[in-house]
Amino acid sequence: MATTHEIKVERREDEGKGASRRLRHAAKIPAIVYGGELKPVSIQLDHETVWLASQNEWFYSSILDLSLGGDVQKVLLRDMQRHPYKQLIMHLDFQRVNDNETLRTSVPLHFLNEDTSPAGKSSDVVVMHELNEVEVECLPKDLPEYLEIDLAALSVGDIVHLSDIKLPKGVEIPALKQGKEHDVAVVIAKHGQEDVVEDEAAEEGAEVPASKVAKDDDK
Repeated sequence: MATTHEIKVERREDEGKGASRRLRHAAKIPAIVYGGELKPVSIQLDHETVWLASQNEWFYSSILDLSLGGDVQKVLLRDMQRHPYKQLIMHLDFQRVNDNETLRTSVPLHFLNEDTSPAGKSSDVVVMHELNEVEVECLPKDLPEYLEIDLAALSVGDIVHLSDIKLPKGVEIPALKQGKEHDVAVVIAKHGQEDVVEDEAAEEGAEVPASKVAKDDDK
């Protein structure tokens, strides 16, 4: 079941770059809430509160309860603009969710028991995480904060695909509906020397002079 987190907000009356600049100087974040049958609403949030929340994984993948004077709207974070080098959040976009409408969003992947797996315990095996999050489709009540992948039995040569992920009831991965070619690898375990051999072969091929190739072709 989805876990919700409440964040208090205030309505924002002034808009424009100047107003947003003043808000930031006052340690506030300008934001907008849109979607559903209601009109977009400009709001502001306390920067310190949001900054602390943004250090948690759930802030990006869970349903948030935006509380405006007791009026709560369920939303998902859809966009965050950060300052290029300061620890400063510049703007946020939130999308309203409807309890009865299917939504699509990305949730993080948690990899379990990798260190104790046959692949994880082998010094010459590299375990590569091809994906760290995956897009899911479900009703808001079924939205998981994350999906777990148990790698306890992972051995060298194994590949974990999207279709191998165990999904909670009511949750689907839209990509899998598009055909087998979209059942991409999530985790790959292979010998670390394989990359070295492949790189060396590529370098050797690149070092063969064009004249040599031409002479070989004439034989």
